[in-house]
Amino acid sequence: MSDVVAPLEIFPEDWRRGLAVVAHPDDMEYGAAAAVARWTRQGKEISYVLVTDGEAGIATMPPVEVGPLRRQEQIDSCAVVGVDEVEFLGLPDGSVVEGLDLRADLAAAIRRHRPEVVLSINFRDSWGGHSWNHADHRAVGRALLDAVRDAANPWMFPERGAAWSGVQFVAFSGSPEPTHAVDTTETFDAGVRSLEAHRVYLEHLGGDMASPDAFLRGAAESTGPRIGVELAAAFELVG
Repeated sequence: MSDVVAPLEIFPEDWRRGLAVVAHPDDMEYGAAAAVARWTRQGKEISYVLVTDGEAGIATMPPVEVGPLRRQEQIDSCAVVGVDEVEFLGLPDGSVVEGLDLRADLAAAIRRHRPEVVLSINFRDSWGGHSWNHADHRAVGRALLDAVRDAANPWMFPERGAAWSGVQFVAFSGSPEPTHAVDTTETFDAGVRSLEAHRVYLEHLGGDMASPDAFLRGAAESTGPRIGVELAAAFELVG
């Protein structure tokens, strides 16, 4: 069996405004944040929308304490990579339900921010192999794909803002079926610092998260050669 890994396409960068939509604080920081740092250095405008506050993410702390803490860690993390517009929808962590209500909320966010590119993380059932993706990730990702179409249709959720049809594609980080990658060699360290900003959350995760640099570097090093660079972040583009 061959060990050769198929090349990926270069991530298109002929756009100016991006919107990251994810379920929890820290979701963007497992590789995608280094790409965000590259794009903000290019002068692109990128905003974040967090569907939940991640308040159920630390088992040893009550949600009423965790929610505000994780909001602030996300704001601090975004500042590292040049993002200063961070919005929280406040849906319940761990209980996000795919359906019309979520589609309406996400379509409204797309209409508010009017992005050309939408960013998120893996919406598929698995991360690869026998793993199982978080229910919130799956619900948000699938609803997001529908919401991009909804946002462009003036007859869908007309009470949630003027239609916006300018989204070129949705890019999912961490997908087991990547199609494209972006060179993060120069911004990898910023991506590491953005993950490290989730200090309290990472302390409770333990394990591999004791060294965010090592955790992120392995994936970046394996992806880089697939587009002929040292370090890269992979995405699955849809649309």
